[in-house]
Amino acid sequence: MFDQARCWIDGSIMPAAEAKISVFDHGFLYGDGVFEGVRFYNGKAFRLPLHLKRLQRSAQALQLAIPLSADELAQAVAELIAASPLTDGYLRILVTRGVGALGINPATCQQPSVIIIADQLQMVSDAQRSQGVRAIIASTRRLTPDRLDSRIKSLNYLNAILARMEANYAGVEEAILLNDRGCVAEGTADNLFIVSDGVLLTPPATEGALAGITRQTVLELAVANGIPAREAILTSYDLYNADECFLTGTGAKLIPVREIDGRKMAECPGTYYQQLTQAFSTLIQQETGG
Repeated sequence: MFDQARCWIDGSIMPAAEAKISVFDHGFLYGDGVFEGVRFYNGKAFRLPLHLKRLQRSAQALQLAIPLSADELAQAVAELIAASPLTDGYLRILVTRGVGALGINPATCQQPSVIIIADQLQMVSDAQRSQGVRAIIASTRRLTPDRLDSRIKSLNYLNAILARMEANYAGVEEAILLNDRGCVAEGTADNLFIVSDGVLLTPPATEGALAGITRQTVLELAVANGIPAREAILTSYDLYNADECFLTGTGAKLIPVREIDGRKMAECPGTYYQQLTQAFSTLIQQETGG
C-alpha cells in the first residue's frame, strides 16, 4: 500500500513504512499542528510558494514557530521529490507542535516537528470524474471564524470526517457543509463552485470555506477565459437550482457534481467545468515544464 511513499522527517528521508513519530507528539495526541497538501507534476511542486505562504499563516495563527524557512522547506520538498519513484504525485507537509507532556498545554513542547510525505492521492475514480459525483448537504456544520477560522489549515479534520461519514451512510461520494446560518461553506476536503445564470460563484472564506489555492487559481483562470466569476453567499436553494456545480482542491483538482440531495444538475460535466479543467491542465504543464 505504501510501497512508493517516501517521507522527510526533520531532515531525514526514508520509506514511509520505516517512518516513526513519538506517541507524545502533540500533533498526534491533539491535532495541534498545521499542514499543506501540494501536487507535484513532472518532478516539480505546483505553486509551492503559495502553499508555503499559507502554511506560515496557519502556523502564525496558532503561535506555532516553523523551524525551517520557506527556502529550506522548498529545498526539503525538492529533495523528497527527487528521492521519490513518482514523477507525478501528492505531498503532505505537516508541522506539529512537537513532543510534549500529556495534557494539552503547548508550552510543554520544546521543538516543532516537520514531516513531508510524498505519495499518490486519487480522491475519485476516473469514471466518477467523468460522470460527476453525487453529494448530500450534511447535518454537520462547518465551524465559523469566531470558533475556529477555516483559513487555519489545522491537523484537526474531525468536522469534515463526520460529514464524510454522513456521505458514506447515504451512499454518495461527497458531503457539503453549511455554516451555522445555513449558508454554504465547502465540501469535506474541497471548495465548491456553482454556475448560475452564466456566472461562476463560490462562497467566501468568511462563510467557513478554506482559502483554497486551487480555488483561487480557478477564479484567476475564469477571468483569463472571459468567464464571469465572483464570491457569493449561497444557500442550499442556490445549489438545488444551479446550472452546474463542481469541487476544487489540491487533492481533488476539479471534480464535477451531478447531483445534490437527489436534485440533478442541469449540466454535468458542465460547460464552464470543462473549459476550466482544460485551462487548469494547460497551466500545470506551463508551470511545471511538462
